[in-house]
Amino acid sequence: MDLGRLTARTPRQVRNAEREAAVLVPVVERAADSDPSSGSDPHLLFTKRAAHLGEHPGQMSFPGGGREPEDADLTETALREANEEVGLEPTEAEVLGALDGIRTVTEYAITPVVARVPDREYVPDEREVAEIAVLPVSGLLDPENYEYEHREHPTYGEIVVHYFRVNGYTVWGATGRMVVQLLELTTDWRAPERLDPEAYG
Repeated sequence: MDLGRLTARTPRQVRNAEREAAVLVPVVERAADSDPSSGSDPHLLFTKRAAHLGEHPGQMSFPGGGREPEDADLTETALREANEEVGLEPTEAEVLGALDGIRTVTEYAITPVVARVPDREYVPDEREVAEIAVLPVSGLLDPENYEYEHREHPTYGEIVVHYFRVNGYTVWGATGRMVVQLLELTTDWRAPERLDPEAYG
């Protein structure tokens, strides 16, 4: 992954959404095959949302949530939420940039903030997070683990839904779209089909 590409671009913002939110896209540099001498193997840290949550229960997501009045900006929102959900200290995160904003069907404008974080054990907040999964980018890039489908959305018309199935987890929906853009920006991987990324969640 060439994460330096994130610093050289201006992400697109979602306009006129009812609410603002941010997620942290945590990149973990992990030694390949548990052998430090073999170089690093980038991973992404995901959370599995608790089953009792009202929105998207049980789905894979990145740590995040709605912007609070005390948040200076959306980067601070993403870091605060990551601290609350998985115990990441804001000082541990090296913020690299942001992906394009995403509008969801619940009328949130989500800003995905990408950061490099330490390879250590993280502790889920059981009120919101059922499980933490650190998945290899190599698995996300494997064409055997990816598929997509066209769906007809009642509001936005035809949409493309992306699915990444790695190590028993399925990443899809808005989080899947974030993964698509991250991979397209930082690797040579390209999704077979895409529609306007601001149009749906």
